[in-house]
Amino acid sequence: MASEGALSRRAIRAAASAERGAGLNIRPAALADVPLVIALDEEVTGLAKPEYWRQTFDRFGGRGRGERFFLVAERQGRFEGFIVGEIRAWEFGSPPCGWIFAIQVRPKNRLRGVGTELYTALCECFRRAGVTSVRTMLARDNPTILSFFRSQGMMAGPFIELETTLL
Repeated sequence: MASEGALSRRAIRAAASAERGAGLNIRPAALADVPLVIALDEEVTGLAKPEYWRQTFDRFGGRGRGERFFLVAERQGRFEGFIVGEIRAWEFGSPPCGWIFAIQVRPKNRLRGVGTELYTALCECFRRAGVTSVRTMLARDNPTILSFFRSQGMMAGPFIELETTLL
């Protein structure tokens, strides 16, 4: 059983999250969102990848995908960010789990709960589909996204990524 201190800390975090997320609408991405996703990603990463995002929307966007999710956040009609993920199973012996492939929030609006609300919404999609764990992969030299995911309770998982350069 959780201690009273843990319960009150949880209640305080929930209240703070609700306050930060006030007026935020999270919904499945629509085709009209793709140019906004492209622009935000380019703003944050410095790389233009329009074809990648069009293909990602084709694969993950729209309703009724069941195991693939592309969600956007907006406040008062203004695009604030997005998250993309899917349920994958049995790779490397892993039972079904949710994977987060991308999350992006307007830099000016970070630390206002948008990323947390997107993460929470995607995790709820995963829960409804019956999975009980979530994974992601990120670059070691990106402390911002590492801090974000750790703040969501994520930590090192059971697998180690290995790679080599092909000549």
